[in-house]
Amino acid sequence: MSTPPTARASGTTPEPAVGSLDGRTLVPVAARAAGQVGTDTRFHYHERDGRVWARYEGGDIVHGHLVGTRSGDRLDFRYVQLCVDGTTASGHCVGRLEALPDGRVRIHETWRWESGPGSGSSVVEEPPRGTNPVAS
Repeated sequence: MSTPPTARASGTTPEPAVGSLDGRTLVPVAARAAGQVGTDTRFHYHERDGRVWARYEGGDIVHGHLVGTRSGDRLDFRYVQLCVDGTTASGHCVGRLEALPDGRVRIHETWRWESGPGSGSSVVEEPPRGTNPVAS
């Protein structure tokens, strides 16, 4: 992975503990309120040259997309989603990547809605190997 130009110029970006997110599927570790992501939601990540994007769906989410950047083990992205009730929502999230002992990835997220009131924190991670990450 290439380091974004701003990080390269400053020389302050630490070596990331987590490899590329490209091709990884992550799931929330706890349920959320209606209209938000929940344990049935699946995030399908891509990453290239400091850019990160994902699509997500499942549970109350029909279609969701996120786009942003990665610097070391820090993510900064915006997200937008269509819910099963026909409403839309958008927000901003900052995440910290963590490498789990078994090689899986976990993201600790702090988010806030931009389309309405509300903020919080959440955790998503790769499911244990041998489990099916596809939402039912």
